[in-house]
Amino acid sequence: MWADFDPSNEFNILRIACALFFIPHIVGKFTEPKALELFGAFGFRPPKFWLYTACGIESVLTIGLFFAIYTRYVAAIAALHLLVAAGATYRHNGKWLWHIGGVEYCVFWAICCVVVAMHG
Repeated sequence: MWADFDPSNEFNILRIACALFFIPHIVGKFTEPKALELFGAFGFRPPKFWLYTACGIESVLTIGLFFAIYTRYVAAIAALHLLVAAGATYRHNGKWLWHIGGVEYCVFWAICCVVVAMHG
């Protein structure tokens, strides 16, 4: 158990970072009023159902990655989840750079999750 939190192991740092980055992602869905509109604009119907579903999935992924529970599988699901988010975002606005609403961040994060899945 404690070995999963050893900061001298670079894999632990990556796994925990992949987990913790989901927290602001989850919080933002509830604190940013436009999040629900965005789900609708992305074509997820009904948007409220998909927003809550995404939050549920992200909560499970956060816990699994942080506590190293079924790491390989959770990280693979996290990568797939992030690629779906990237695909929906790109389909909506066609941008790559994250600071202008693009998919760069989700793709990078998904790649990190793939590395965790490969190592886990």
